[in-house]
Amino acid sequence: MTVTEAVCTKTASTVAVGTAAQELHLKRGEFAIAVHVGLVRVMVQRGGGRPRVRREEVDRLRSQDGFPEALQERVHTVGTAEGAQLLGMSPDRFTKLARAGCLTPITFYLNRYRAVVWLYLARELAEFAAREPQLLVGKSPAWLRSRLEGGADCRARNWRSRRVERLLSLTEDPWVRAAVLAGTLDPVQLAEVVDDPYERAYLARIRLEPVFWPTGSPSARETMECLMRADEPDEMLCRRLGLIMEVDNARETRSAPRPGDDWHPGPGNGLESGHEPEPEPVAEPEPASVSGPTQVCEPTQVFGHAPASEPASTFVPVRDFDPVRDPAPDPERVPTAVPEAALGLFARLGLRRRASRRPCR
Repeated sequence: MTVTEAVCTKTASTVAVGTAAQELHLKRGEFAIAVHVGLVRVMVQRGGGRPRVRREEVDRLRSQDGFPEALQERVHTVGTAEGAQLLGMSPDRFTKLARAGCLTPITFYLNRYRAVVWLYLARELAEFAAREPQLLVGKSPAWLRSRLEGGADCRARNWRSRRVERLLSLTEDPWVRAAVLAGTLDPVQLAEVVDDPYERAYLARIRLEPVFWPTGSPSARETMECLMRADEPDEMLCRRLGLIMEVDNARETRSAPRPGDDWHPGPGNGLESGHEPEPEPVAEPEPASVSGPTQVCEPTQVFGHAPASEPASTFVPVRDFDPVRDPAPDPERVPTAVPEAALGLFARLGLRRRASRRPCR
């Protein structure tokens, strides 16, 4: 069999994601959600290219009982008004529960004023109502009122944590995992953690692409990038620590390509929600339901939520280094009790010790 015949045979056994969505009676947004939550398995080739769906995967879903209504019901999303009606409460109470972190959005869209409108899975709202019926009626508990009085809004953070954890669970390639975490930091913080410009360029090159291509309007892509970035001190510190560990692990596995090197995609390059690193897709577990109110909006670890008994990590603000304002400390004054490895980690995090200033004359 020639190479052309082999390529034609492989292409014939797969369909484009748009064709798969039509055959599964799903809209583009519903299909993207189905891929994100693991209902549909999508694959890409190692050499890159647009994702495709195996014909066997489409036939498997079409042969399930209750198709297509059952599949559509599992990816059905609702906004604030419809979600409040589903739970039998006012939209204001629904918004308070979402801001407090009791409800985790699955996706969003921009309205005509370019404001973010969060959407929720209807089946997860039903599960929440069955799990926490005391939060649906009556007076709100003290912890919820205090959280709202403090100005908390956990919707973006919970959505971001859910997406990051999902993407991390889909690949074992350390550079791709590092690229996922790199997308949660702004360019300044990323440069502080990964000081090698070639490594940063490599992380940007293998950054995961969405199922549908292109992803939408420029404003939607810009909003997605902004929402993916950590915006709270403890979350930023957690993502920086996770990125340091993933980059160190990736460097031990293989080096980032340099100018003149023959670059080949890694095992997980091009992976996105539901994409498989190998040509043969494997079964993926169903995503966990939305966490209860006592487990959300807490400092998120790289691989899950921190236990409630553990205190949140202390964040030290990061600022630029000024050789005039901050002279280099005397090596003899560095405490010997601090391990050298720990000092290196603090330096990479940007947590520099502030040297004593000379008195003004």
